[in-house]
Amino acid sequence: MIKRTLVILGHPDSDSFCGAIADAYEAGAKAGGHEVQRLDLGRLRFDPILHKGYAEIQPLEPDLLEAQKAIERTEHIVFVYPVWWGAPPALLKGFIDRLFLPGIAFRFKPGAATRWDRLFSGRTARLLVTMDTPPWYYRWVYRMPGHNQMKRTILGFCGIRPMSISEFGPVKTSTPEQRSRWLATVTALGRKAS
Repeated sequence: MIKRTLVILGHPDSDSFCGAIADAYEAGAKAGGHEVQRLDLGRLRFDPILHKGYAEIQPLEPDLLEAQKAIERTEHIVFVYPVWWGAPPALLKGFIDRLFLPGIAFRFKPGAATRWDRLFSGRTARLLVTMDTPPWYYRWVYRMPGHNQMKRTILGFCGIRPMSISEFGPVKTSTPEQRSRWLATVTALGRKAS
């Protein structure tokens, strides 16, 4: 089944290993016959700071308006990013802060703080995450704070389910052969748009 897939590169540098992962996923998805659109956040022009929170409307820049349309059209979103200080980079968090807004990504029910409509329901996601921490250490010692943030308090909150996470690390000590194997794995995931 062909899926409309959106690849979001959350690393500010497109020439990073995360950029290579995004390239591999995109190539695999296209080879699998899927419709693919890509957003490299480091190339978009937008202010990542939500200056007044939800107290005032902060108009979306043209690149964010285009990103909003891309999310509305897609069935499967792939986020590619490194874990820095246990969580996604500030650029990705700023993109989410600015775009996953009330009325766009969710809507609280009148008079309720714990009931809301998940406006991104019907979409699935995969996180392709690099880290210099060994994945087992990130899971068992740090308790996966960045994964929990993305999975539960952002994507799940907005209705994006199911969600899968693939970890690649530690990148700092990886060999070229290991990186090639990781990229082959990502290409295979792209072919299935999973």
